[in-house]
Amino acid sequence: MRLRHKPWAKDKLAEHASIVVHNPEEKRGKWHELFGNDKPIHIEVGTGKGRFITGMAKANPHVNYIGIELQDSVIVGALDLILEDVTPNIRLLNQNAEDLQKFFESNEIDRVYLNFSDPWPKNRHEKRRLTYKTYLKMYEDILVENGEIHFKTDNQGLFEFSLKSFSEYGLLLKFVSLDLHHSDFEGNIMTEYEEKFASKGNRIYRSEVQYRSSNLS
Repeated sequence: MRLRHKPWAKDKLAEHASIVVHNPEEKRGKWHELFGNDKPIHIEVGTGKGRFITGMAKANPHVNYIGIELQDSVIVGALDLILEDVTPNIRLLNQNAEDLQKFFESNEIDRVYLNFSDPWPKNRHEKRRLTYKTYLKMYEDILVENGEIHFKTDNQGLFEFSLKSFSEYGLLLKFVSLDLHHSDFEGNIMTEYEEKFASKGNRIYRSEVQYRSSNLS
């Protein structure tokens, strides 16, 4: 899908610094201070236009959420959703997820969401997949003990690769669904891509994995 450039997006993001955190390195270790409470913090890596994370924030006021998206022309859609219905427990980062360790301290994040990430289908690109072992190590470094990753995709190849990657890393598979929308799972909040793919009859895959104490350094 071709991304439509929005030349005004950067200016709009800059105008709303109370929602879009522009210097996240300065907040490292201080995110609870920013939110003004000690509630758990969940992050979504690749938040897109924000349907999922804004829905989660509204449904779970007892959790703080941070959506991370590199493309300013995309994340501005998430900002619009927040401005339409003010949600105090959500912040956005217009940043590269490869820099997570610069933004968050060890034991600062409780859960990572990966929704419909780029599958990078060619074998030579496997290191770019957000469930590759180097990314799993990065998430481990910022998560609390026994922190979790919740993962959704419509790509069977990526799902199979991810389950293998999770298992080889030593993560505990807590939940696996090979057809989420035809399961008894409750409380699912869809992303924009999920709605599009599901409407075409694509199967949606989902897993929840947990770091074990022995994984933590």
